Amino acid sequence: MLGGLIFFWRLERREQTPPVIDQYPLFSILVPCHNEEAQIRDTVAQLLDLDYPDYEIVLIDDGSSDNTANVISEIVRKEPIVRAVYMRENQGKAAALKVGCLVSRAEFVLTMDADAFLDRNALRWVAWHFVKFPRVGAVTGNPRVLNRTSLLGKIQVGEYSTIIGLIKRTQRILGKVLTVSGVVAAFRKNALVSAGFWDTDMVTEDIDVTWKLEKDFWDIRYEPRCICWVLVPETLRGLWRQRIRWAQGGVEVLRRHYNIWSQWRQRRLWPVYVEYVASIFWAYMFWGLVLIWGINAVFGIDLPFKVLPPIPPRWTGSILALVCVLQFTVSVIIDRTYDKKMFKYLFWVIWYPFMYWMISSLTVLVATPKALLKKKGVRAVWKSPDRGLAS
Repeated sequence: MLGGLIFFWRLERREQTPPVIDQYPLFSILVPCHNEEAQIRDTVAQLLDLDYPDYEIVLIDDGSSDNTANVISEIVRKEPIVRAVYMRENQGKAAALKVGCLVSRAEFVLTMDADAFLDRNALRWVAWHFVKFPRVGAVTGNPRVLNRTSLLGKIQVGEYSTIIGLIKRTQRILGKVLTVSGVVAAFRKNALVSAGFWDTDMVTEDIDVTWKLEKDFWDIRYEPRCICWVLVPETLRGLWRQRIRWAQGGVEVLRRHYNIWSQWRQRRLWPVYVEYVASIFWAYMFWGLVLIWGINAVFGIDLPFKVLPPIPPRWTGSILALVCVLQFTVSVIIDRTYDKKMFKYLFWVIWYPFMYWMISSLTVLVATPKALLKKKGVRAVWKSPDRGLAS
């Protein structure tokens, strides 16, 4: 909460119109696609309406099994600024982004999901960072939830604001952002080249490329006014699959980049690493205590210590709930500039600790051994995600 408020007061509250810069460099917007025939037309239509003087759109069809390739070909024939790359087999999002980056014409690239909608001024907000600050290697945007009809969708409105938004603001104040957003992020191509692009064997290519850039001492920034509207899972199955991937990707990054501890120059990444390890440790301890309590309640085992039931919460739980409400309130106040209807979702986010903490902590239990036992070099391919009840 404190970090978010400091960021808002220093870097966000005064400027709500894109800054004017002397030059507007060419941008390449990379959109990797896998089975996107139902969505890609709408996404491109939104991109064609951006308020920016010079940009191209590169659509990468990553071995789609539906009619995506034909739809993309139709779009390319109609729109001069749209180009396409066709990959015969599903190689994964990281490989698609790398190919798209290599064929792009611009020094700066913005990557976004094929089921997202970019704000008209997004490129103007990120261009300023790159033009004014040569050491900026990436700028992560601000994903906002578009589908809000179900309970899961409404809760995620609060999550993206209160958890993801505040964390990124605070990490930016502290100097190291854990990850750029996989939904929308912009990169300096020279930075990507020096870091070795995206690794194709990582489940979450966004976390991995962030760490590679920061280990190479590029500056990573968060721009909350670079808004991108996204479709989120609205079924428990879809949510579970998404959070398993996030959790596994986080552990894979810890495994891949443990060598930061042998380099004093990487000391600013140490707190981020420790925080992530602590969250994994917490998940295992929480469910371990729940398991011990359950066994004791059923079999009446005489233990040398007392384990209290997890439900109902004790006074410590009440304090935690109060802190959650305060955190939600702070984030709503900050984000109301970008989403005027945020206040009405304050009621729904109170379910976050009861639902999402449980789901997220369980996914850590399942994903951690998968990540630790995964063979290095196995390509991470993707499947079409859950994009809400309408899909």
